[in-house]
Amino acid sequence: MRAQAPIAYVPQLDATLITRHADIVLNEKKISVFSSDQPQGLMTKLMGENLMRKDGKAHMAERRAVYPTMSPRTVREVWSSEFRAQTDRLLDAITDTTEADLFWRYAMPVSANALRSMTGLTNMSVEEMNRTSQGMIDGCANYTGDLEIEARCNDCTASIDKHITEKLSELKIQPDHSLISVQLAAGLTESQIRANIKLSISGGQNEPRDAIAGCIWALLSHPDQLTLALNGQVSWLQVFEEYARWISPIGMSPRRVSQRYDYRGVTFEPEDRVFFMFSSANRDEEVFSAPDVFDITRDITPSIAFGAGPHFCAGAWASRALIADVALPRFFERVRRPKLNGEVPFAGWAFRGPLALPCSWA
Repeated sequence: MRAQAPIAYVPQLDATLITRHADIVLNEKKISVFSSDQPQGLMTKLMGENLMRKDGKAHMAERRAVYPTMSPRTVREVWSSEFRAQTDRLLDAITDTTEADLFWRYAMPVSANALRSMTGLTNMSVEEMNRTSQGMIDGCANYTGDLEIEARCNDCTASIDKHITEKLSELKIQPDHSLISVQLAAGLTESQIRANIKLSISGGQNEPRDAIAGCIWALLSHPDQLTLALNGQVSWLQVFEEYARWISPIGMSPRRVSQRYDYRGVTFEPEDRVFFMFSSANRDEEVFSAPDVFDITRDITPSIAFGAGPHFCAGAWASRALIADVALPRFFERVRRPKLNGEVPFAGWAFRGPLALPCSWA
């Protein structure tokens, strides 16, 4: 599509896909045309109107409310030590064995434990955190209207609401740095808090999980690249950023057209649906040389894996700390001579990642 129809309407999705890097970087910032406010969008219907589905002052007000949890300082001074302790406990158990599906034994619980702490939902199990996140993102990508997927999503949001209710009164009395707590302190309404917690779970569990598992798979599949990281020639952050460019965990972001707009010979009408295809932009041949190659030495500055406009991922600092400072270096420090022990299937387009990571080690 980038080569032949870089702006193309896809009837099956009832959406126009924008696939080139330059077009996305330019237009994602035009919130007066491409609005995140989508009252009829799947995310709003299924999860409530969260900060990601607001523009301008409304978006910034809620973004400021969650900042005390997500700021680089809080990540450094509060969450990083928790990430390390949680991850080391998992590795203690893993290194007592010699093989496992590390998607489920490592990547999934590393991500879920971090999210339990940051959201404040320490009353939710790692398995339920993972289940509800998967159910919601499946619901948000359910553009074909599958009723079974919708029902699972509704069950997952009900579970999250139940767990939030259990924690609200406790965190009012004993505030902390969690997302529930800082939103209470900022005076957000309960409906705003619930919607933003669901957003954080949908975007804070599957994507780090898939990136951790995906990075391990990519390095084990490219031993020359792994050697560079192990020798300190390339940072773990560079590994993570290149993987997120190469296989974007969030491949697409939807927008609603709010006014008539002409661009590159295409006329967008109000209420048209547009998908910014981050996964395509991150493999744009006009921006990256040999874009289909996993190369941790490349300059990934142009990558838009975390977004390119005012909705740049609020959890970027936390995900970088969790994955690049803890999950990847701790794994390769403590697990001796790991190797792939079977096929690693991938799935998804709006959200993409591995489904399994069978490995063995010394």
